[in-house]
Amino acid sequence: MNTNICRYCYKEIQDRDELVTASNWFRVRPYHYRCFELLEQDTKTIAGTWTPVNGVTGIITIMLMLILSVVMFTTNILGGIGDLLGILAFYPVFLRIFSYFVFEIRLPKYIENKRRH
Repeated sequence: MNTNICRYCYKEIQDRDELVTASNWFRVRPYHYRCFELLEQDTKTIAGTWTPVNGVTGIITIMLMLILSVVMFTTNILGGIGDLLGILAFYPVFLRIFSYFVFEIRLPKYIENKRRH
């Protein structure tokens, strides 16, 4: 199965520059950045929103959740509930790692003269 196919337009994603990986509940899907903007416009409900995993927003979320997860695991702030919160905070970090190894590592960083879709 080819993992570098956009789930909105079903065309090939050629490099990481145009890739946006997004998550919705327990699904991670690749999109062109233009197609992801269209997908966000099409989405009407909060339950149906797709959250970007890579990019600036994703990196900030990952860093904050990693810090929260480490704090909850290494301290005894909330006891058992703190450990549960640490596990839940690690979920976005896991999604980012999964996204990198499944989608991004297979694509070149940038192609100079790529064909447009």
